[in-house]
Amino acid sequence: MRKFNLFVLMLFLGVSISFAQEKETSKEIPEAQVFTSTQTVRIGGTTHSLKTRAGTMLLRDENNKPIALHGFTAYFKEDGPSKRPIIFSYNGGPGSSSYWLHMGVMGPKRIVVQDPGYTPAAPYELVNNDFSILDVADVVMMDPIGTGLSMPVGEAEGKDFWGVDQDIRAISLFIMQFLKEYDRLQSPKYILGESYGTMRNAGVMKYLLDKGYALNGVVMVSSVFDIRSLAFPVQESNSYLVHFPSYAATAWYHDKLANKTPDLEEFVDKARKFTEEEYMPALFKGGRLTDSEKGAIASKMEQFTGISSEIWQRNNLRMRANEFFNELLRDEGMTVGRLDSRFKGINPMPQNQYSITDPQSDAISPAYTTGFLDYFHRDLGVSKDLTYKTSAYASPGFKWDWSHKGNEGWGSMISINTAIDMADALNKDPNLKVLMMNGYYDLATVFYGVEHTVDQMNLRPEIRDNIIMTYYEAGHMFYTHMPSLEKFKKDLADFIKDTSK
Repeated sequence: MRKFNLFVLMLFLGVSISFAQEKETSKEIPEAQVFTSTQTVRIGGTTHSLKTRAGTMLLRDENNKPIALHGFTAYFKEDGPSKRPIIFSYNGGPGSSSYWLHMGVMGPKRIVVQDPGYTPAAPYELVNNDFSILDVADVVMMDPIGTGLSMPVGEAEGKDFWGVDQDIRAISLFIMQFLKEYDRLQSPKYILGESYGTMRNAGVMKYLLDKGYALNGVVMVSSVFDIRSLAFPVQESNSYLVHFPSYAATAWYHDKLANKTPDLEEFVDKARKFTEEEYMPALFKGGRLTDSEKGAIASKMEQFTGISSEIWQRNNLRMRANEFFNELLRDEGMTVGRLDSRFKGINPMPQNQYSITDPQSDAISPAYTTGFLDYFHRDLGVSKDLTYKTSAYASPGFKWDWSHKGNEGWGSMISINTAIDMADALNKDPNLKVLMMNGYYDLATVFYGVEHTVDQMNLRPEIRDNIIMTYYEAGHMFYTHMPSLEKFKKDLADFIKDTSK
């Protein structure tokens, strides 16, 4: 009997100690905070009332263990179960919060900037966003871990989220848990990402589908899936080729062409044709190209870019993007934008080979940053005791892990490419549609690089038709350009209406 009582006592003490430890551990997990408000947006003459949630949600791993507080801002037409479409949206970086898309196009308010000029300092103008998608769908703006209010908790660390595969997993976990938490499992579901957010999208669409969450549509804004198209690897030609039509479009915009055709799209088509039929074979020959052949190609490159054939010949028919930024307007002492090459700014070092600033980023960043923070704390009512991180780059230990499952070979990463994930999801779900939105003047993620990546996915024709391409006469964040903003809204609304039936 004594042994039994001793056993019971030890068992009770063990349970008590375990419970105390669990309780102590739980104290280490900060509580999620959600701030509620009612926002309104007037679209097409109708005013919509929005139940708004801004704050954090406790994110758990596959074993129900807390791993992060995930920041978000959600705009709902109504609480509870709904079959209204819902869009999860984020920017890229990697390491950027979602405030660009939030205040540029997705939310009920938008920041007014001078396009394509420099926006003066405060006071900044926040206006009703006539072109928000909130009349068609609910919107959830997501801030990846390390950005916004999002942070690791418990035993989790930044490195558990800062990488291609880690990020895909965390974003997907949030979407699945959010849908359950807010009773939206039966809603038509969409993800919308910009820049690196499109590379993320390609992985998330596969991850969700493999977990039983089929999406109605995926929206890619200013896309990149294969990093080789942007990185200008040594002794590879692909980056130079896919950038050339964007160089040509930029020269067309800045009137650097001797015989400028009036139609941009027609001119871009000619640049594509030249790139495929003449420029690519020339680069492929490399050192076997004769001087006369090189001269002939360089002369045509001058016709497309306004940059002299002598410079093209001296550079062996190659020019990196950061060289082009400085070269196009070098004689004017100006440089063009990386994010949007319509923007131009003072080149403080005109003899530099590479640009040292991005005029578009310089021109609009203060307005977006200050305007958003004012809206976030004043309008949405988020506590001013909480610090919203616009990026994760200042976070201790921030370093991106570029390895990705499926990109391995010869004992290392042989590419950085999530197009394989997109192809897998499209082949598994032939109902899934993808909208790819491209800016002609985007030199950060060039449109021809996206086209080339899609062409290399080897999709059956009927699956390839599920990818819809749209184009805008602006840059990376083409929604700063009013005509493109209007077209963005129409294209996105049409896409959602067609895919949510």
